[in-house]
Amino acid sequence: MDAMTSPEARSAHNLPERSVSELSADLKRTVEETYARVRVRGEISQPKLAGSGHCYLRLKDDTAVIDGIIWKGSYQKLTIRPEEGLEVIATGRLTTYPGRSSYQIVIDSLELAGEGALLKLLEERKRRLAAEGLFDPARKKRLPFLPRCIGVVTSPTGAVIRDILHRLRDRFPLPVLVWPVLVQGEGAAQQVANAIAGFNALSPGGPVPRPDLLIVARGGGSLEDLMAFNEEITVRAVAASRIPVISAVGHETDTTLCDFAADLRAPTPTGAAEMAVPVRLDLLAQVRDDGQRLQGATRRLLEDRAMRLEGLSRGLPPVDRMIEDYAQRLDDRWERLGTAARVTVDRRAAAVGQLGARLRSPAEQIAAKQGQLAQAAQGLGAVVRYTLKDRDARLAAVSGRLRPDAVARDVARHQRDVTALWFRLGAAAGRSLPEADTRLKAAAERLEANSYQGILDRGYVVVRDETGQVIDSRAPLKGGEAVTLQFRDGTATAMVTGSETPRRTPPRKAGDTRQETLF
Repeated sequence: MDAMTSPEARSAHNLPERSVSELSADLKRTVEETYARVRVRGEISQPKLAGSGHCYLRLKDDTAVIDGIIWKGSYQKLTIRPEEGLEVIATGRLTTYPGRSSYQIVIDSLELAGEGALLKLLEERKRRLAAEGLFDPARKKRLPFLPRCIGVVTSPTGAVIRDILHRLRDRFPLPVLVWPVLVQGEGAAQQVANAIAGFNALSPGGPVPRPDLLIVARGGGSLEDLMAFNEEITVRAVAASRIPVISAVGHETDTTLCDFAADLRAPTPTGAAEMAVPVRLDLLAQVRDDGQRLQGATRRLLEDRAMRLEGLSRGLPPVDRMIEDYAQRLDDRWERLGTAARVTVDRRAAAVGQLGARLRSPAEQIAAKQGQLAQAAQGLGAVVRYTLKDRDARLAAVSGRLRPDAVARDVARHQRDVTALWFRLGAAAGRSLPEADTRLKAAAERLEANSYQGILDRGYVVVRDETGQVIDSRAPLKGGEAVTLQFRDGTATAMVTGSETPRRTPPRKAGDTRQETLF
């Protein structure tokens, strides 16, 4: 049989045997070394943000699909968020996941693939924010006619801020607060949103004046350059501002989502300054014209009223003739009032005298009350003597029926019963306490044998996840996850990898908490 074996079969038997874990590790190493840095273009499918903060998704084209993962730290730095159907260019590295015999891309950054994908993203974002009511005209605020202070959110080095300040100075000089921000690139949207929220957080009447109007401005540029003003965080900050906002982003043909959320859109930053304040010289001219017109109208009104007053006065009789009759009537009323007062006083004095004649003197009233009090005292004394006599008779009758001998016999009998019960209680306690002590010692020995620390002393280890929950199965473990190992003499931190081959570690000393890697 050996002589008939072919050379190919003999060479196959000479191949070294490898475990599944070893083969998976070799594949993982080969893939990661070969594709350590790749850029993949595809359409995002099934994006899902896990509770740990990691994002799982798929990149697909017409014929293939690749799994992808964005770790929590990289996800927080993304300028765009993964959305279903969004075409992107993903930059990262390829790796394998031995637990499912699959490969995946670990994504470090995302960028939109072309202007078409960007327009699709903006249209979808616009539709979603409009459904929330952020663009509703009913919620837009009216701009103040003449603001006392204006806040400007823009770059401090561009031509935009100079144009705005120049136009405001020409039309109506007033205080301007500039909050410098980035207007494009990474972090620009967050800075713009923080600036709007910062202006709204100022207290009226504080050391820094709170603006009555905000201008969010930026010069023209491509669609990618204006993306900071299309980000959701910026749009929500503009919509949530309690201070009226004018959006002046780009040229007249440029439109951003901030334009829809703002209370007013200006075609250019210079146009925003013109919308913010009126022309001071025009206001002064209008005030002078209105003042002159008011003075003329007042003068004509006074002249007309004087003419009417003069005409009415001609139809009135002389004033001295009008008051002669009233003066005579006043003298007559005065004389009648003096006579009536004297008659009234005399009548009231007679009434008081009649009432005084009917009153009894205080001495008579006191004597009458003293006689009534003496009669009441005599009756009360008789009642008290009768009551005391009755109570004394009843007390004598009750005391005759009392027998102290019967009470003494009852007390002696109860003392004997208490003494007997006390001896019985002592005997019962002497019998039951040793039995209870024996059962308690047996229970303590069983508890010690099955205790938590006893199991650890026999060489077992308790594995816990990051939240402190006990892990009793390998299923929930993932590569890269940190776990805590509890031994009988301390704890240690370990990291889960994809390999399932255990690795021997040197013995620990008591209290050792060094980090280990769990395979």
